[in-house]
Amino acid sequence: MKTNIALIGFMGTGKTAVGKILARKMELNFIELDALIEMKVKMTIPRIFEQGGEIAFRELEIEVTKDLVRVERSVIACGGGFVLNRINVDRLRQSSVIIYLTASPSVTLKRVSRQAGQRPLLDVTDPLSTIREMIKKRKPYYEQAADITVNTSRLSTEAVANIIIEKLKEDESFD
Repeated sequence: MKTNIALIGFMGTGKTAVGKILARKMELNFIELDALIEMKVKMTIPRIFEQGGEIAFRELEIEVTKDLVRVERSVIACGGGFVLNRINVDRLRQSSVIIYLTASPSVTLKRVSRQAGQRPLLDVTDPLSTIREMIKKRKPYYEQAADITVNTSRLSTEAVANIIIEKLKEDESFD
């Protein structure tokens, strides 16, 4: 039986906000993968990207994910590019129901615009077209990894958490 819930999806889809609510409602621990990476190297995500680029960050992500296999009864908010490394998904699948949160590119831009300087991959001239390109590239990876998909574009974080709870009741692999 799986005792964890892993939230995947592009940045700005609500993984952290929904994850915290879900953890509270279901009396589970909340783990944010990016925060674990920052604690491990004592550096912010933007700083990791600045110093080592995306490759260095993805290597750290794989390393930290190894430890998540032993975690139980937790909601895990994964970074937006988490699914790009198949090994990450395979590891999480062992103990987690994987939930893919989606949102339209325009909603995503509106949400991440509030976090200036925190999104190194969007530090570009035309962030909306970058978001569209990145979602298009990553979508097959998200879809392949997902057990459940929820579009968050027009829903409150509370509503998304409630939908996930209802869908988990139908999932026989989740305990």
